[in-house]
Amino acid sequence: MPELPEVERAAKLLREVAVDKKIIDVEAVEDTIVFSGVSHEEFSKELLGRTVKDAQRYGKVFYLLLDGKGRHPVMHFGMTGMLQVKGQLATYYRETPRKASTDWPPRFMKFILHLKSDGDTEETQVAFLDARRLGRVRLCKSPLTEPPISTLGFDPILSMPDLDDFKKGVRKRSCPIKALLLDQSFSAGVGNWVADEILYHARVHPEERCNVLTDAQLEALHMQTSEVCRLAVSVNADDSKFPQDWLFKHRWGKGKKEKHTLTLPDGKPATIKWITVGGRTSAYVAELQKLQRGKAAADAQAAEDDRDESDLTPLSGDEDAKVDKKVQNATRKRKRKLNTDEDAPTRTARRKTTRTHRT
Repeated sequence: MPELPEVERAAKLLREVAVDKKIIDVEAVEDTIVFSGVSHEEFSKELLGRTVKDAQRYGKVFYLLLDGKGRHPVMHFGMTGMLQVKGQLATYYRETPRKASTDWPPRFMKFILHLKSDGDTEETQVAFLDARRLGRVRLCKSPLTEPPISTLGFDPILSMPDLDDFKKGVRKRSCPIKALLLDQSFSAGVGNWVADEILYHARVHPEERCNVLTDAQLEALHMQTSEVCRLAVSVNADDSKFPQDWLFKHRWGKGKKEKHTLTLPDGKPATIKWITVGGRTSAYVAELQKLQRGKAAADAQAAEDDRDESDLTPLSGDEDAKVDKKVQNATRKRKRKLNTDEDAPTRTARRKTTRTHRT
């Protein structure tokens, strides 16, 4: 899904094409899922005639600040949300599909803003698209002090905590560090690929438990959480401009014939492995990100996790967190099944139940 760098790119696009322009018309289609707490008619009516003063982002949420006394549009892309300016291709996550089109109105459009400056002869049109309907469109009187933004943790670009506070926030948890980084109430805007990139450069295994991390590991995590986001934002989330030594450049070939070209500091080929942590597929480099605690400790902690829920708060405002929770529950069931000696018919029945749950 679009993460902090991609959402910042969307906010930047809106600053370029919408700021200081008046909303002269709003086209919105009915969608009781995407429009949250407001109807599409109410959304259109409240925006009409107002001027865009700014476009900002916090975590994975972005919003427009309008003049006047009304509320402001606050948006979240979910898994497949994106913006498209009329006459241009949509700003897709990662890459533009082969079937991308500039047809207007675009497919999966939820609303289109018609914008115009005084003295302009032509208007600008910007559409919000969402194929899977996991995004959210809201109206907020004060975006930064209302949900969903008020429920989020620090933003690595806007409000990175100092090292001492960061250490305290991590060490009070016992979950895997990858799961904590994905928790939006801890680090807002960090998603799957950003978290993996942070852990790779910090040389920390994604399954390492938060409460056993060393000072050196925490210092590296603190620096890389800020640095990875800063670098990605500095190139407008254009992954072709990411450094060649980033894991991002080599992580997408899982299950495919082509081989990655990531190398270790000594020039030898790196071994990229994949595991599931926090319900998400995690990529890491085996030679550089070693699990420091022993297997016995890991197994004991896994058993404890099966007995009790994670101490993480939900991924605030992210609908795909519900999907992740289903995956986590299914994973726990599989672990218990493998560690329990039951008769074959019982195992078969449980396997069918798990598959149904995952579907």
